[in-house]
Amino acid sequence: MFHTRIAGTGSYLPERVLSNFDLEKLVDTNDQWIRERTGIERRHMAAPGESTSDLAFKASQRALEAAKISANELDMIIFATISGDQMMPATACYLHDKLGCKQIPAFDLAAACSGFLYGLSIADQFIRTGMYKNILVVGAEVLHNFMDYKDRETCILFGDAAGAFVVSRAEVGDKNVIMSSHLKAEGSLAELLVVPGGGSVKPPSLDSLNAGDMFVKMKGREIYKNAVRVMSQCAQEALEHNKVKIEDVAWLVPHQANTRIMEAVADHFDFPKDRVINIVAEMGNTSSATVPVAFDTAVRDGRIQRGQIILITVFGAGLTSGSLLLRY
Repeated sequence: MFHTRIAGTGSYLPERVLSNFDLEKLVDTNDQWIRERTGIERRHMAAPGESTSDLAFKASQRALEAAKISANELDMIIFATISGDQMMPATACYLHDKLGCKQIPAFDLAAACSGFLYGLSIADQFIRTGMYKNILVVGAEVLHNFMDYKDRETCILFGDAAGAFVVSRAEVGDKNVIMSSHLKAEGSLAELLVVPGGGSVKPPSLDSLNAGDMFVKMKGREIYKNAVRVMSQCAQEALEHNKVKIEDVAWLVPHQANTRIMEAVADHFDFPKDRVINIVAEMGNTSSATVPVAFDTAVRDGRIQRGQIILITVFGAGLTSGSLLLRY
């Protein structure tokens, strides 16, 4: 079996910003209320005509540049998104074209906020077995199109962004590799966070559109409770599987949904909050993009460095969850 290393990372946040003060003009809320409950100060929004694959293209270019390889050297693209360019074909295929790749496989993966970590785990399996050497894993979302800006519970949370990793086969003896990943789902909790319309249950229609079925619906209190539970559980499993102590972890990179959730997970392990990568104030919850954007930000500002042990833990609609332990 081979091992997988993170060869390069990249991210992109659209230029357009929606601040808490902007939201005060749209819905019954205020800056202090949002910051105290979520930690979010602003979120980014794709420009009119700027698609999910456009965001992904910019993040992917930066990841390829960091990995020092060209798109022609990629063997596969895994694209995690719940807000792709179209229902069909896969947004991965549009990214494939924009990057100018060879005839390599490219597909979308829908695991909501856990999607990027699911994608990393899948890529790791292809590399471990020797089938591929270089895989591009992307998490990208344009979520503002699915927000009801009269629903205070959801519209304050979500933004648009893209993040990407190039993962590659590690050289023999390289210790800076993915150690393990642990994925879970609890379908019994699927109704806690949904977009009801657009599928086979409620097909696209004028009635569905008028009913607001194309907008995100969330049961916030239940999401909070279960998010802390599953993220802590998955993180504990990764540590135990690898016989790693929490004190040996340099950085915790959780899904960037809400500062309170991230701090509760850190408290579960008595982990220092100044070693939690938290950039939710800048971008809000960008679903599958949160982990790669947060990770890339910390790499580029010098916090995450080669040789450090990093613990990633996530949750998402489904209810999906997972963790991944790596030495960067």
